Amino acid sequence: MRRTMGRGARMGLALAVAAACVALDQWAKALALDHLVPGGPVTLVPGVMDLLLVRNTGAAFSIGEGAGWVFVLVCLVVCAVVTVALWRTRDVPTSLVVCAGLVVGGGVGNLIDRVARGWVCDFFATTFVDFAVFNVADIFVCVGVGLGIVLTLAWDARRVREAGARDAGAARSVARRGTEGTGGGSAADRLRGKGGCRRG
Repeated sequence: MRRTMGRGARMGLALAVAAACVALDQWAKALALDHLVPGGPVTLVPGVMDLLLVRNTGAAFSIGEGAGWVFVLVCLVVCAVVTVALWRTRDVPTSLVVCAGLVVGGGVGNLIDRVARGWVCDFFATTFVDFAVFNVADIFVCVGVGLGIVLTLAWDARRVREAGARDAGAARSVARRGTEGTGGGSAADRLRGKGGCRRG
């Protein structure tokens, strides 16, 4: 049986998750700004990951550089849509509420950078593959979106199965009542027939 939450509880949980994501993201960025210099990579995991400070004026993973204010608007719209969806949807599973909190928290974490600095602090650089430099907020957004899609598909499939089971149960109930009604009528007819024979 899946767990669902009331409106106040799910909004509170999403807010708590988002706040934790923002706090962790900003703390990690503060460390990066204090200890890293642009163009000076520091090995984190040999052959896998370096720490490399990059000032990103684009979106997540340095995509679309130079269009920072466009992404500010996009972030605000996404956060608003997620918030309204959580507010209006009654039976959202707890796991999806957490995913929503991850997406909003990651988006707000990068939004703070854009508004405060005009650029986003990125510092995770993969060395085993050529990939864009990213940060903690990007991780939260990607995990929230990816896991949210999987959980939403599973949730929809389960609701379809449950609806089908309810319809099948209702059909069986109607059929059973119809059978009982028919059987009762036949018995009454037989009793009337027997009575008529005795009177004759």
